[in-house]
Amino acid sequence: MTLFDSVILGIIEGFTEFLPISSTGHLIVASEFLGIDQTSVTKAYEVIIQFAAILAVVLNYKEKFTPKKIELWSKLILAFIPIGTVGFLFSHQIKELFSINVVAIMFIIGGIVFLIVEKFYIPNEEKLIDDVEQVSYKQALLIGVAQVFALVPGTSRAGSSIIGALLVGLSRKASAEFSFLLAFPVMSAVTAYDLLKHYNEFSGANLLNLGVGFIVSFIVAFITIKLFLKFLEKFTFVAFGIYRILFGILLLILFH
Repeated sequence: MTLFDSVILGIIEGFTEFLPISSTGHLIVASEFLGIDQTSVTKAYEVIIQFAAILAVVLNYKEKFTPKKIELWSKLILAFIPIGTVGFLFSHQIKELFSINVVAIMFIIGGIVFLIVEKFYIPNEEKLIDDVEQVSYKQALLIGVAQVFALVPGTSRAGSSIIGALLVGLSRKASAEFSFLLAFPVMSAVTAYDLLKHYNEFSGANLLNLGVGFIVSFIVAFITIKLFLKFLEKFTFVAFGIYRILFGILLLILFH
C-alpha cells in the first residue's frame, strides 16, 4: 500500500462510514481499482482508519459520553446486542459473502428500500422523536435488529440502522444521530476484535501510511457528520437511495 492509497482509503472510510452508502462496500471496490491486495497489513490499516472514525463520533458528541447519559448508553448497548451476537456466531459465513456481486446487489436493494421508506414517511414533528435520549428501549432494540442486515456486505450499517429508526418513529435527524452513536459500541467491538486478531501485523505495517490514514479518516469523518446533519435539515434520504441504485448498477456493469 502506497501513501496515495492510504490517503484515498482514509477519505473513503471517513466519508462513507456514517452515510447510508456502505463504507465496507466502497472500500472493497476502491481496493479492487487500486490493486490493493487484502493482506494482513491491509487489515491492520483498516483497523486504524475505523478507530479514527470512532474518535470522530466521540469528539462530535462529547456531551453524550458522560456518566449522566447512562440511560442513553443502556439503550445503545441493547441495540448493539443483536448485531454483536449474530456477527459473532456466524462470522465465518459472513466472510464468505464478501464479493463485488453481493456488494452491488445489496447497494441496489438498499437503495430501493430507502426510496420506499421515504415514499411513505410522514414527517409529523409532533409525533416523531427528535431527541435520541427519548428513544425507548423497545425502539432501540428494534433499531438494533434492523442493523443486523448490515452484516451483509454493501448493505451499510448506517443505512440499516437509519431505516430501522425511521420505521419506529424517529425523525430523520434523530435517526442519523442514533446511528452515529450506535456506531461507537459496534465499531469499538469490531476494532477491539481485529486488534487482538491482527496485532502482530502492525509491526510489519508502514507507520507513515497508518498515521496518514488515521488523520485523514478522522478529519473527513468529523466533517462528514456535521455536514450530513445540515443536509438532513433541508433534504431527505432519497438522494442516497438513488445513488445506491446507480452505484450498484455501475458495479454490475464494470465487473461483468
